[in-house]
Amino acid sequence: MTQTTVPQPRVAFATLGCKLNYAESSTLARQFEAAGYQIVPPTQEADVYVINTCSVTEHSDKKCRNIIRRLSKRNPAALVAVTGCYAQLKAEEIAAMPGVDLVVGADEKGNLFARVAELSAKAEGVGRIHSCAINEVSSIFPAYSSGERTRSFLKVQDGCNYRCSYCTIPKARGESRNISIATAVAEAERIAASGIREVVLTGVNTGDFGRTTGESFLDLLKALNAVEGIERYRISSIEPNLLTEEILSWIASGTKFAPHFHIPLQSGSDAVLARMRRRYNTKQFAEKIDLVRRYADRVFIGIDVIVGFPGETEEHFEETYRLLERVQPSFIHVFPYSRRPGTDAAVMPDQVDERIKDERVARLTDLSNSLHEAFCEANRGQEEIVLFESTVKGGKMFGYTSNYIRVEQPYDRASIGKMIKVTL
Repeated sequence: MTQTTVPQPRVAFATLGCKLNYAESSTLARQFEAAGYQIVPPTQEADVYVINTCSVTEHSDKKCRNIIRRLSKRNPAALVAVTGCYAQLKAEEIAAMPGVDLVVGADEKGNLFARVAELSAKAEGVGRIHSCAINEVSSIFPAYSSGERTRSFLKVQDGCNYRCSYCTIPKARGESRNISIATAVAEAERIAASGIREVVLTGVNTGDFGRTTGESFLDLLKALNAVEGIERYRISSIEPNLLTEEILSWIASGTKFAPHFHIPLQSGSDAVLARMRRRYNTKQFAEKIDLVRRYADRVFIGIDVIVGFPGETEEHFEETYRLLERVQPSFIHVFPYSRRPGTDAAVMPDQVDERIKDERVARLTDLSNSLHEAFCEANRGQEEIVLFESTVKGGKMFGYTSNYIRVEQPYDRASIGKMIKVTL
């Protein structure tokens, strides 16, 4: 009697947007893998395609739709599941797309594997079945990224209560909530056991950690600092009003937390900041940058800026440019304003022409390049610890210093995933 071998089912993930999405996709992939699925790239034919979407801009929405169409055509028999921010905001639109079988919102993302398994069992021999699971967002899905030998993104918080006038995140991901410190520590211990040495704390509003558990962000940092095996932590992004002197003082006292801060500004004009409903003015922002530098030597400071917000005049933009010249960040992440349906900013008067936005993006990108070059030059000759990554290009290996300077050296397999002292 011949025994028939059942082929191993294959699942492919296509992830767009922020590191939060990548942490969640990685966690979902581990669930599929534990159930016997083979993880394959989205460029290959699979039995299940999971698309984890972003909706931060109109371009993001378009990119998501294109990927959904492309993957559903790659294997018309495959089950296509869509989740993420675009799925939460435009569930019916996605469910109506040919080839889509399952749309899972933010509240059900952690149950996506179970929903896929349920649909697969029902759909066997029956034909395509559509299912849409969108609820009000109230739960939190613990997640961390894996698969890299050097770095993991650990999700500690989700959602936001700030209601900035341009942002859809509160609708897409719900109100601010967090896992407990005990859960975060347990996740970090799993990461350490896998051999990863650097952890990046991530969330929608990471510094708002503790809102749902009555704990504090600083207590989280202290607890994670004690986890054995993790040698370096970074904070992915933190609002200027939540980066306190107490946090900065503790980080500077000799901890595993890197001198690397990503602090959103969005505009250097007080008039524009008020229309955005940000929780600080330019004076307070500049003072916070000064405070960071007081506690951290040779610190890397990344800043987010949105250009072309409704009503942003040339003078408003020049105010932003001058503020950035004055505070001298190490890098500027520049975004043209994208009109998002359902936000207050979308219906504001004096929408800025796309050509003007492009010009302003180009000017700030040039400024960012100059500032980053100056930052790297100021670190020349310094001794730094670099965590080298597994990527090899042209016989070189790459890694980052604690203050986020990219370093390359001739490839040495023994150095991958290890902290190596170098002179810049």
